[in-house]
Amino acid sequence: MSKTASSKVTNDAENASRAVHSDDRLLSLDALRGFDMFWIIGGGALIHALANFTQADGLLWISSELHHPEWHGFAFYDLIFPLFLFIAGVSMPYSFEKRLGYGATKSTLARHALIRGLLLVLLGLIGNGLLQFDFENLRYPSVLGRIGLAWMFAAFIVLGTELRGRILWIAGLLIGYWAALKFIPVPEFGAGDLSPGHTLTDYLDRLLLPGKLYKEVRDPEGLLSTVPAIATALFGVVTGQLLKNPRWGGHVKTAMMVTAGLICLAAASFWNTSFPINKNLWTSPFVLHCAGWSLLFLSLFYLVIDVWKLKFWTLPLVVIGCNSIFIYLAVDFIDFEYTTRYFFEGAIDLTGSWKPVLWPLAILVVEWLLLFVMYRKRIFLKV
Repeated sequence: MSKTASSKVTNDAENASRAVHSDDRLLSLDALRGFDMFWIIGGGALIHALANFTQADGLLWISSELHHPEWHGFAFYDLIFPLFLFIAGVSMPYSFEKRLGYGATKSTLARHALIRGLLLVLLGLIGNGLLQFDFENLRYPSVLGRIGLAWMFAAFIVLGTELRGRILWIAGLLIGYWAALKFIPVPEFGAGDLSPGHTLTDYLDRLLLPGKLYKEVRDPEGLLSTVPAIATALFGVVTGQLLKNPRWGGHVKTAMMVTAGLICLAAASFWNTSFPINKNLWTSPFVLHCAGWSLLFLSLFYLVIDVWKLKFWTLPLVVIGCNSIFIYLAVDFIDFEYTTRYFFEGAIDLTGSWKPVLWPLAILVVEWLLLFVMYRKRIFLKV
């Protein structure tokens, strides 16, 4: 790539970030969000196809990490959801400071947080089939709903506390959730039973949620397990405060994030011996484990993009990250396979044995091209 072309790509990526986010926050956040969403919109399917086709050990291992464990345990794919929520938390101090600088009050920000949170819940319901009006069989919890509620309550906490209070809230949420699952008895199963369907979280979902649950007797995005997800967002908030602090330079901030990430991973590993890492329950050690990995990923992206200024490679990820909510919903409502067949089926058929690999790649390209057109036209779905 020539110096001129590299400079143009870098400027395009920076301009994309500014166009989407009036708070003009770090480009690394947009790139990391795009990296996160890449696996959901087709990156995972592409890796599975490559692994099956090549049977290469490295690809087979990556493919194995792109599945959720059925219950206890952790795989890379478990990080996708909490990493997105963590990034949303990192962005919060930038957004709130910008709005306050423009004259908004804390009550205005609280109202905005309430509306945003409820709108995400509504979008999650629509994604689950709300517009079919089959309320008896509708699944009410959703990924977007959890993001909305966790971000909203984290925002309320941020508006009423400073750094020390936010850290205390994180500790209180994690310890309180552990105590609830450990010591509050569940009818028929007693206290502390963490088997599928036997937990306090599962019992409350069966008792309080209308419609159907994702796993019939339990739901991974249920009511009580949203409480520790607030701590996930608050971990991001505290990280965002660190990144905004002018006292330290970029390398020091990177080192601090790496150190904090390793401490979180160690704490999660220790707690895992008595309270398992479990995404289905969003257990307290799961929160710590994901916070650790989120900090390590963000430290890498921040160091390379915002400290070392190596931005020429970020545009493909920024394009995805700029419209993350849109593409998350779009894969459920837009028939990308039909569009891919229309444009690429003839050419892919000519590739013979490579067709199983090129097909998910072509779908991913179609999705990205749509996002790129939106990015060039400055069309962004902002919630």
